[in-house]
Order: sequence, then structure tokens, then C-alpha cells
Amino acid sequence: MIDGSAAPSAAPEGALVLFSGGQDSTVCLAWALDRYARVETVGFDYGQRHAVELQARQAVRAGMTETFPRWASRLGEDHMLEIRGFGAIGGTAMTEERAFEISEKGLPNSYVPGRNLVFLTYAAALADRRGLRVLVGGMCETDYSGYPDCRRDAIDAMERALNLGMAQDFRIETPLMKLTKAETWALAKRLGGEALVALTVKESHTCYRGERGELHAWGHGCGTCPACELRAKGWDEWAAGGRPELAA
Repeated sequence: MIDGSAAPSAAPEGALVLFSGGQDSTVCLAWALDRYARVETVGFDYGQRHAVELQARQAVRAGMTETFPRWASRLGEDHMLEIRGFGAIGGTAMTEERAFEISEKGLPNSYVPGRNLVFLTYAAALADRRGLRVLVGGMCETDYSGYPDCRRDAIDAMERALNLGMAQDFRIETPLMKLTKAETWALAKRLGGEALVALTVKESHTCYRGERGELHAWGHGCGTCPACELRAKGWDEWAAGGRPELAA
């Protein structure tokens, strides 16, 4: 097991983690802290219904520094970008009070068109200013909600566009791209043991409805929105297998 108190030698280049405060971005933050000597985080306020995730971000960051001293020295500044104008364009279930369903295009109506593309553009501009060359995101095409901008080919195209358009050599890392949600829980255990699993359960937030009441085995949430169902399913599958670590 690799934990934050005994992290291996870190790559000297810095990383910027697209950090929402959810399960996936929490594991991505740990993954980046385990690899890079300097890690900063960026969050986006786009008018999401589950804005409570923006509060969860700070709880997760605080938990990382308190629980994993070696990682604490690597965790740098946090940045919050307000892009509510963009969020209002899509008119989706992520930003408006409406039922979660499949749209006429065959996509979940929680899909915010181009959200990850916009996030990466803003993140790259910030990374350029901060002297960071690695962008880390929790996009996943294995166990996800069907969003087209979560696929690796879309991320590869975005990486090329950013480097051409900004005359840079950014690298977009997506450590969860090929993992199921069960494997994401397993990766959390490998990176930080039960302490990181507990931090993810108690402090991260994924529920689209923004509910923080009941604490389930897999975390807080309504238990019925697409995000909760996916998170709970992954937890159950991981727990049924004896909660193993993911092989390095």
C-alpha cells in the first residue's frame, strides 16, 4: 500500500487537478499528490444544483493535509472559477430543477454540453499562468453516465487543440479513464489505505440533488439520482469482492 506518509519520489513537474469535490476527483487528487511534487486544484461554479460539492472540496483538501502529512507538503493553492454564464446555456437537469431522464438525443439530461471541454480550456489557461504542465481530470469512459466529453478520444483531441492554440506542451492525465467505479474505490485504497477510503466516503460529494443528510456505506447522497446509483453500485461490487486494492 502507498499512503501519504511514505509517498515515492515525485516528478518535478507540477499538476493542476480539476477538482469538484466528488469521489472521482478526490481519488484523482490523491493520485496526483502521490506523483507530483507540486499540485494545485481548480473548481468551477457553473450554477450546478449540487453546489454543496463546492463546500466538500475544502473538507477533502483539509482531510488530505491532516491525514497524509507527506502529501500536505505537495498540496498547493486552490482556485475557484465562476462560469455561471456557461452553465445557464445548456438548460440541463444539472442546473435546473427537473427530473433526471434520457433526452431525445439518447443522452442523460444531466449532461451539460461541452462541460469538460470548457473546464479544460479554463484549466489550461490557469495552468499556463501558474507554470503547471499536467492537467488531471476524473473523466471515465468505462463506468460513467454516457457523457461524450468523458471519452479519451475527446480528451486527446482537446489536448492537441490546447497545445496548438496555446503553444504549450500540456499533458492531460485521466487516471480513471479505464476503471469501473469499483476499481476507483480499489485505487483509493491502494493510494491511501482505509484512511483515504473513509475520507472519500465522509467528505466527498457526488449526489446530483446535493443531499448531505444520510451517510450511506458509500457516502452522502439521495441514493436515487444517477450519480448516487453509480457510486453505490461501485461500492457494492468492491465490497462484495473483499475490498481489494487495485494493482499498481
